[in-house]
Amino acid sequence: MNPGNPLIVQSDRTILLEVEHPQHAEARDALAQFAELEKSPEHIHTYRLSPLSLWNAAAGAMTAEQIIALLTRYSKYAIPTNIVIEIRDYIHRYGRLKLVHEGEALLLTSEEPSLIIEILHHKRIQPYLLRQLDSHTLQVDASRRGHIKQALIHIGFPAEDLAGYTEGSPLPLKLLAQTRQGKLFEPRGYQYAAAAAFYAGGAPSGGSGVVVLPCGAGKTIVGLVTMTQLQRATLILTPNTIAVRQWINEIRDKTDIPDGVVGEYTGDRKDIAPITVSTYQILTYRRTIGDGEEEQEYFPHFSLFTSYDWGLIIYDEVHLLPAPVFRVTAEIQARRRLGLTATLVREDGHEADVFSLIGPKKYDVPWRDLEHQGWIATAQCHEIRVGLSEDEQLTYAMADSREKYRIAAECPAKLTITRYLVERHYNDQVLIIGQYIDQLKALAEELHAPLLTGRTSNGQREKLYEQFRRGELKRLVVSKVANFAIDLPDANVAIQVSGTFGSRQEEAQRLGRILRPKSDGSLAYFYSIVTRDTRDQEFSANRQLFLTEQGYRYIIEDAEALLVP
Repeated sequence: MNPGNPLIVQSDRTILLEVEHPQHAEARDALAQFAELEKSPEHIHTYRLSPLSLWNAAAGAMTAEQIIALLTRYSKYAIPTNIVIEIRDYIHRYGRLKLVHEGEALLLTSEEPSLIIEILHHKRIQPYLLRQLDSHTLQVDASRRGHIKQALIHIGFPAEDLAGYTEGSPLPLKLLAQTRQGKLFEPRGYQYAAAAAFYAGGAPSGGSGVVVLPCGAGKTIVGLVTMTQLQRATLILTPNTIAVRQWINEIRDKTDIPDGVVGEYTGDRKDIAPITVSTYQILTYRRTIGDGEEEQEYFPHFSLFTSYDWGLIIYDEVHLLPAPVFRVTAEIQARRRLGLTATLVREDGHEADVFSLIGPKKYDVPWRDLEHQGWIATAQCHEIRVGLSEDEQLTYAMADSREKYRIAAECPAKLTITRYLVERHYNDQVLIIGQYIDQLKALAEELHAPLLTGRTSNGQREKLYEQFRRGELKRLVVSKVANFAIDLPDANVAIQVSGTFGSRQEEAQRLGRILRPKSDGSLAYFYSIVTRDTRDQEFSANRQLFLTEQGYRYIIEDAEALLVP
């Protein structure tokens, strides 16, 4: 406790951090391990201790005493007694219940008989209970392993899953020291460390969990290293067909796997091989069977999960996992599951389902750490504020809440400042990214740049991306289809003109488009153009939360001042 410190820990679980304090950066990095950033205005940032943030810390072997010690080190005042008690309670809750196998039986065990009695009488758990074996052990339905874990986390007692995994079909493979393209190849230290944290040497405590790394930091390589550790058949799920083909290209380029061992399962092809790469979209395709009241929806491609003896399932961009895939994932808990993502934030609030069904966070590196080490590009973030005209202000004032955002997001003044920024970065590789197609069409026409949307064919997308990589195109106007899994290593400027309301994950992904390290060491520039004093500005403040937590600060500029000759 020291009045000169940067933190104030409050009894409602909020933590206030002074932005201008000399210890801000180190206190921020400490908080990121066990708290969630809620607000990030100019001077004071607000974090919150939540059960899930503490359980992720516990799963990473962080103790209550370590967390309390960090808060004490940076706090101005004594930590409220209730906060100390709650931290100890929540950290202690993780692992008080364990799932283990004994022969064919799945057992839920605890060293505390009173906890077993509580679980035994909880209505949410009762559908999965078979019988009580003794004061420390319940036998539960082995076929409902995932559902049990979901139910337990929702009642506040996340189970540590030590029940082990199906080995899966053998698949010998190794990484190449020289890629098929003739380049030297060696995974980076943090990529090996991430794979090792997930695998845990084959122990029951390993084999399920999430690795969090920035876009451009090589999450695909973490997947490849994990595959070589396991040597088992692997199913890889991705956001889109472009990502499928990027994974396949990486596998073929950097491992000794023959082409016939890798299959593509998409809308275009339905190949199933020892390594199969598919999309969330194809898996969530629905059909209806029956007539009238007997009509039922089913997912014909869910059979992919059981069509091969998978030893590993990789969920790329796991924060995008659709609800139907959660349901089928609950049924396949005996398969090892690796989630890869740049952010655990989900806009639908299903972070607890990722924790229980994919696994807890196993590895995380602050973005700025990798930036300082040169593994991702140094980025400058700018928020440029434009204004509505008098007529536009009147239209905005009369609109309903949802329409207000669209009016503000499509403010015509954004076109002028975008053109100015494109001219400023005339020799750079520039992505102009937005949400609304009419706005993007106008920008593409004004900038004489190709427009890429969800309606652009995969073939045309790949052609435009390749022209951009070769420098034949200096700018692309793209919709949200470019948020994920786009390999454009030379892109160094992103101009965001509109986004999906207050989506923090989208902000992180869009910055990630330009974070590949540049061969000449040059900076990356991320511009977010925002209409001041509107819903657009409110949503922008929320969108920036995740990047603020990672240490990025937005330089706020006024468009009118920039445009003055």
